[in-house]
Amino acid sequence: MATEFTVTLKPSGHTFKATSDETILDAALRQGIGLPYGCRNGACGSCKGTLLAGDFDYGEYQERTLRPEERAAGKALFCVGKARSDVTLEIREIGNTGDIQIRTLPCRVEKVEKPAADVAILYLKLPAQERMQFLAGQYIDILLKDGKRRSFSIANAPHRDQFVELHIRHVPDGQFTNYVFNDMRDRAILRFEGPLGTFFLREDSDKPIILVAGGTGFAPIKALLEHAFFKHIDREMVLYWGCRSRADLYMPELPAEWAKAYPNFSFIPVLSDAKAEDNWAGRTGLVHQAVLDDFDTLAGYQIYACGAPPMIDAAKSSFLQRGLPENEFFADSFTYST
Repeated sequence: MATEFTVTLKPSGHTFKATSDETILDAALRQGIGLPYGCRNGACGSCKGTLLAGDFDYGEYQERTLRPEERAAGKALFCVGKARSDVTLEIREIGNTGDIQIRTLPCRVEKVEKPAADVAILYLKLPAQERMQFLAGQYIDILLKDGKRRSFSIANAPHRDQFVELHIRHVPDGQFTNYVFNDMRDRAILRFEGPLGTFFLREDSDKPIILVAGGTGFAPIKALLEHAFFKHIDREMVLYWGCRSRADLYMPELPAEWAKAYPNFSFIPVLSDAKAEDNWAGRTGLVHQAVLDDFDTLAGYQIYACGAPPMIDAAKSSFLQRGLPENEFFADSFTYST
């Protein structure tokens, strides 16, 4: 039988109950406490905090996400960790997600666009009279028939909620992406759970914003920017979108149009492996390095980054060395399942 423990959060002083068979994150979300999280399986590190007191089951996680020296210093991942006694934990809480209900909903694939050979844009239609409340940058989990889940960021801003827009890259041998690219029929029915995640624009700051997208990591960045433009947020914003070749930059005309329409926004595409036929005259190399090349210090900025884990890891470590405060780095790390 599960045992119930008291969880105390610092510095807020908030307390809630967690049973021995649920993760700290699940217990917090169940009781409306907003903790940062992303992958929910110990792969991205968004939920990392410090165990100040008590006994703790660290759960299963990827060692690169919680290194041995971090664990020895008291760090833990609250998306996989469970209380084994009353515990005191230190973590920065999120105030904006607690009131949003996480729901399981059916949807219909209303439209599919393929702007690149290996990228599909799905437009999901909810049942009549249904709308999903979410924050720009959050994601949903597609629920597969075998019980597995696949996470995809919502690419539209909340005020444009006629459809839920997903950008899906074809992963070789990927169970769900193979279905999307090879077998999915018009008006297919899917089920999903959402919204999830704590990657969203912190509107209580006036700092200029640097956005870093890798590949289809553009999806939640697109939602963040559309929301910022809709809200007339006038902070300086610059988007660095890194892709391998010109073909992988699957909708460059959209941020180019934003750059013309909004004086506070600029767009810098970066190709890491441009092909001869691309005739590319723009920036090349790794996308996080392009940011470092342009900014002597990041001390006064907020950074929002989305892409594959190696990109996120490299960006975070190098940006912190360049003066970025750790609490001003917000990331959505894409983890792929096959």
